[in-house]
Amino acid sequence: MLTTAPAPATTARRSPALAHLTPNWFAVVMGTGIIAVGAASLPVDLPGRDSIARGFWVLATAALLLLSVAFATHWVRHREQALGYARNPAMAPFYGALPMAVLTVGAGTAAVGTEIFGPSAIVVAAVLWALGTVAGVTAAVVVPPRMLSGGTPGPVWLMPVVPPMVSATTGAALIPHLPEGQARLAMLIGCYALFAMALTAAVVTMAVVIRHLARTGLPAVQAIPTMWIPLGIIGQSIAAANLLGRVSDTTVSSGAAAGLRAFGIAYGTAMAGVGALVLGYACLLTARAAGHGLRFSMSWWSFTFPLGACAVGAGALGIATDSVAVQWFSVALLASLLAIWAVVAANTARGVWTRALFVPAP
Repeated sequence: MLTTAPAPATTARRSPALAHLTPNWFAVVMGTGIIAVGAASLPVDLPGRDSIARGFWVLATAALLLLSVAFATHWVRHREQALGYARNPAMAPFYGALPMAVLTVGAGTAAVGTEIFGPSAIVVAAVLWALGTVAGVTAAVVVPPRMLSGGTPGPVWLMPVVPPMVSATTGAALIPHLPEGQARLAMLIGCYALFAMALTAAVVTMAVVIRHLARTGLPAVQAIPTMWIPLGIIGQSIAAANLLGRVSDTTVSSGAAAGLRAFGIAYGTAMAGVGALVLGYACLLTARAAGHGLRFSMSWWSFTFPLGACAVGAGALGIATDSVAVQWFSVALLASLLAIWAVVAANTARGVWTRALFVPAP
């Protein structure tokens, strides 16, 4: 049982990892859980799809529980270090990873948990959605001023403003389980409001980031993986627009639902073009960085969730347009993600085993 008493010096020496456990570790949950969500929502019925979804959901859930306990212990036993990281403008953006981890596991619970726990899984998913949404909106409001107080603009600045978009995407799956009428309507409107909130904040943030990069040049080699982060908001927004449009016919009139579905297709098609450009650019920069000594770090988890978000978005757009090509593109993205996850997870496991990753954050 945790206490609020300071940990003795011997405890701090025995577990230095907890003294420097930073919120970016929750990206492990995000990158693992998005595979479960992507596999469960895959528009093509492939052998092993359900097993992959269940397996990665279990892994993500276990990782979330473990990291939540460890992070709470970090705040209780190493409060000064925790406060220092929270006040650090460079570390502040990563507090957006925590709500997204919760939301991703919640989405996986709604998608595959019912096969194991039955209807109670939806209740758990709803609780996780509520917790993640409150935490995500709080991060979107509280963290940006901290970043502006002295941080250097970069793609990581998107981390605290993306969670409301993840809430919009994952909230769509809960709408059919709500009572008909006002409850569903309120949820639908709320999800579209979260969509607009995140999209507006992301556009403003990216304008600041692009302006900074235009003046100073690209990030350092070791920070190049963060150039994949914008794909997260692109993929999630495509998914949100189309998933909300898909479930709207259970909530609003047929005419309004048709309009929302048309919006999802139009928005998704336009953003798919932007996403293709960003993905190609990110791949080019990563290949170039690999040739200039890119070494493994926790920033490599930036490859995973954004790519998974694009897979989910492509799947949703493929279903909305009935495009077989787009549906198979989502399969290709998910297959690529599985290969990347294996590399990143193996390097992370090695870093944990050797304790190389448990060093003070800058």
